[in-house]
Amino acid sequence: MTKDMTMGSPMKLILGFSIPLLFGFMFQQFYSLVDTVIVGRFLGTDNLAAVGATGSVNFLIIGFCMGVCSGFSIPVAHKFGARDYEDLRKYVANCIWLSIGFAAALTVLTTSLARQILVWMRTPEDIIDRSCSYIWVIFLGIPVTFLYNMTSGVIRALGDSRTPVIFLVMSSFLNVGLDLFFIVTLHMGVQGAALATVISQGVSGVCCLLFMMKKFEILRIRREEWTPDGHRMRVLCGMGVPMGLQYSVTAIGSVILQSATNTLGSSAVAAVTASGRINGFLACPFDAMGSTMATYGGQNVGAKKLDRIGEGLKSCIMLGVGYAVIALLVSIFLGRPLASLFLDASESAIIDNARMLMIFNTACYTLLGLVNIIRFLIQGMGFPTFAILAGVFEMVARGLVGFALVPLLGFTGVALGNPLAWLFADLFLIPAYFHVRKTLGKQLADS
Repeated sequence: MTKDMTMGSPMKLILGFSIPLLFGFMFQQFYSLVDTVIVGRFLGTDNLAAVGATGSVNFLIIGFCMGVCSGFSIPVAHKFGARDYEDLRKYVANCIWLSIGFAAALTVLTTSLARQILVWMRTPEDIIDRSCSYIWVIFLGIPVTFLYNMTSGVIRALGDSRTPVIFLVMSSFLNVGLDLFFIVTLHMGVQGAALATVISQGVSGVCCLLFMMKKFEILRIRREEWTPDGHRMRVLCGMGVPMGLQYSVTAIGSVILQSATNTLGSSAVAAVTASGRINGFLACPFDAMGSTMATYGGQNVGAKKLDRIGEGLKSCIMLGVGYAVIALLVSIFLGRPLASLFLDASESAIIDNARMLMIFNTACYTLLGLVNIIRFLIQGMGFPTFAILAGVFEMVARGLVGFALVPLLGFTGVALGNPLAWLFADLFLIPAYFHVRKTLGKQLADS
C-alpha cells in the first residue's frame, strides 16, 4: 500500500509513517543487542570486546551500503510524488543493476582487507583474531545488506513504511534463534553471531523483494524497462554515492575514535560496546524520524510543495526534543541495570563507564535529533552533497577527540566523542537547510 505525503497534516503523516519505522529500527537494534548479550554472557568479556572492536569499521562499510541504497530511493520518491510511474519503474530497474555491481565489488574488497583494517586500527592482540572472524562473515554478507536496504528503501519511497518492518521483526526472532543455535549449541563463537545476522538479513531482504514484485502494480517492470540507462544510473549514483560517503566519512571519525579507545585496553572497549548497543537502541526514534523526513521531503519536492517542508520540519523537531528528555531519564535511572545485561556484576568499573557513556550521549540527544532530521530532509530534497559535508564535520570532531582528548582525559575523552560530533554537524546543517530552501524556491520560480 502506497502513501501520499503531499497532502494532509504533516504531524499526523510524520507520526503515522515513523512509528512503523521506529519498530523496525528497534527490532534491528534488538537483534544486535541480543547478539551482544549472548556473546557477553556465553563467551565472556574478551569476546564481547572482540565484537565491539569491529563496530566502527562495520559502520564504515555497512553504513556506506545503507547510505547508497537510501540515496537510490530518493529519485523513486520524486517520481512517485510527480506521478510519473513509467520513469519510476526505470529508476527501480537501474537501482537493481547498480546494487548488484556495488555489492560484488565491495564484498571482494572488504573480505580481502578485513584483517589488515583491524591491524591499522590497533586492535588489541588478545582479541584481533576473534574480531577478524566476526567482521569477515559480516563483510561476506554485503550482498544481502544491499538486497534488504535497496528493496525496503523502494517500498518506503512509495509511502509504505510498515511492510519492511514486518519482515524485519520476523528476521529479528530468527536471528535470536540462530544466535543461540550457533553459539550455545554448535559453539561457533563470535563467527556464529555474525552468521546469524547475515542469514537473518538475507531472509528479510528476500521477503521484501518478493513483496515488492507481487504487491505493487506500478513496480511491475516491463522487459524494455530493464535496459541499463546511463543517465538514470548517473542520477542514482549522484544521490546514492554522496549518501554512502556521508556514512563512511562519519565512520572514519568513529574509526579514529575506536582506535584511540583500543589503546585504553579491552575493558574500555567492552564498556564502549555495551553502552553503544544501548545507545543504538535508545537512538532508534531519531533514525525513524530521519528516514521519515527523507521520504517526506522527496515526495513534497516532487509535488513542488515546498511550503509543507518547513511545517514538517517543525513538527519533527518537536517530537525529537520531547523524546530526548525521556532518553536522558532512562540513562540516569536505568543505566547500570541495562549495562549489566551484557556484563557480569563483578565488572563494576566497566559497568560504571558504560553508564557514564550513556548519560553523556543522551544528555545531547537533541543535537543528534537535529542531525538526523535535517540531514535526511536535505537529502530527500535532492541535495545529498551536504550530507558528505556534515559527515566531514562529524569526522573532524571525532578525530580531534581521538587524537587529543582521549590521550589527555582517557575514558572521559571517549565520552565526549559523539556529543561534539553532533554539535559540529548541526553548526553546518542548520544554515545548509535554509540555503537549500532558498535554492529550491528560486528553481521553482524560474521553472
